[in-house]
Amino acid sequence: MARPIWSGTISFGLVSVPVRMYSATESKELRFHFLHKDDLSPIGYDKVRKDTGEHVDPEDIVRGFEVEKGRFVELTDEDIDRLDIELTHSIDICDFVDIDEIDPIYFRKAYYLLPEEGAEKPYRLLLEALEETGKVGVAKVVIRNKQHLAALRPWEGVLLLETMYFADEIRKPESVDGRTELRKPEREMARSLVENLSDKFDPEKYDDTYRKELLALLKEKAETGEISAPREESQEGEVVDLMSALRESVERTKQQRKRSTARKRKAS
Repeated sequence: MARPIWSGTISFGLVSVPVRMYSATESKELRFHFLHKDDLSPIGYDKVRKDTGEHVDPEDIVRGFEVEKGRFVELTDEDIDRLDIELTHSIDICDFVDIDEIDPIYFRKAYYLLPEEGAEKPYRLLLEALEETGKVGVAKVVIRNKQHLAALRPWEGVLLLETMYFADEIRKPESVDGRTELRKPEREMARSLVENLSDKFDPEKYDDTYRKELLALLKEKAETGEISAPREESQEGEVVDLMSALRESVERTKQQRKRSTARKRKAS
């Protein structure tokens, strides 16, 4: 496994569990580069003063915070380490709650927590307590100079820490006009469509088809110098009759489920 990005202690009640933190996910996003148009040489970026445009050497650059418009204060590594140092090395569990009470909009990024040597017993104790009660720990933790709300939960036999947004970081949506009248048959058809498309969540079913197709097009251009013309697709007109569209969708999904069930029976 990769090097840990953080080490500290899980604290709940009077119990402390020393742990190491590892990233649980990785991005598969394709990254593009800026190149010179004449010979495709990579283009870099120079750090310059905003007021004069002059080049600045890396050793002359420091971190700072704008305390008010145009007024900055320098922050050294020592300053940052002293800012609430107790929190930077501790995952403090505030409450235990049901995970269903946490809306997914709050979740940010997942990390694995593994026990430090000698801390296996309290680690396993907390892990099994969460598994048996079905609870998750709501905690606070500082990672890379930012305090996060977090959910601590069991996953695949280890503890998973999922950072969360604080309530004031969640933007409120604009209200939707609720004056549109929905007829009972429309509601029933919409519900049937959702039910027909419902299944157990299997992450292996889904993959990033856009990334695969984009990568194939990039390889094609690298080999041939051009990208082939896209396939022509029929343009469907605007749906005017909502009820007809719902009814047709329900019928199609019924047939799809029948074919899927037949394939599964045949495979078994």
